[in-house]
Amino acid sequence: MSTARTARRLAYAALPVLAVAYAAPVVSTFGPLRNRLMPRLAGRGRTDHVALTFDDGPDPLSTPFFLSLLDERGIRATFFLLGSAAGRDPGLVREMAAAGHEIAVHGWAHRPLLLRGPRATYDDLARARDTVADITGRPPRLFRPPYGVMTTAAHLTAHRIGLTPMLWTCWGEDWQARATPDTVHRTVAADLDGGGTILLHDSDCTSAPGSWRNTLGALPRLLDTCEQSGLRIGPLRDHGLPPR
Repeated sequence: MSTARTARRLAYAALPVLAVAYAAPVVSTFGPLRNRLMPRLAGRGRTDHVALTFDDGPDPLSTPFFLSLLDERGIRATFFLLGSAAGRDPGLVREMAAAGHEIAVHGWAHRPLLLRGPRATYDDLARARDTVADITGRPPRLFRPPYGVMTTAAHLTAHRIGLTPMLWTCWGEDWQARATPDTVHRTVAADLDGGGTILLHDSDCTSAPGSWRNTLGALPRLLDTCEQSGLRIGPLRDHGLPPR
């Protein structure tokens, strides 16, 4: 057998192994396993605090309503922004930062990282990070992948450009067409406890049209639930995350 043919066969035989290595961190997508084995990635913080986070903004049609409600309640949150959306409305991003909210990145475009190679992953995350940094004057620290799916390339890129991946412990499934304010509240509350991180959406750009209204409708009750349980609510920067 020729040397070239042997090399090709070895390369083809290695492909499944490489694929598994590339996608191995996807196990972090499964909430119960992640919460137990990867507490920092899941957003586990101090037990008297709950981190409130929003994905997919900013959206000039919906985000201002969330900002207004949070301001009325005196609460700050962490917003994981799409770089493409931030670039379209830098004034809104500056308003969010000026109000004291923590600005993080959700990538440039809302596409699963499993569909991207290492170079495309780097370009997407770096572009989002640089856009947010240029707008706010401060480099973001946190990154949440679209759909919560991490890859080896995403982990390596995040480390390289100074971003810490951060997922969640509970969510409202507020992107669904069948969601209501009641279901959003009930779904979050079912898994909510001290030290947890809540995932909601302040935009419907990748969700059912108008779904943000259900999130907004559920938010006051969610805040009340936390406060009645003696839990403080705030951004991830105040969450007391364990060291890496």
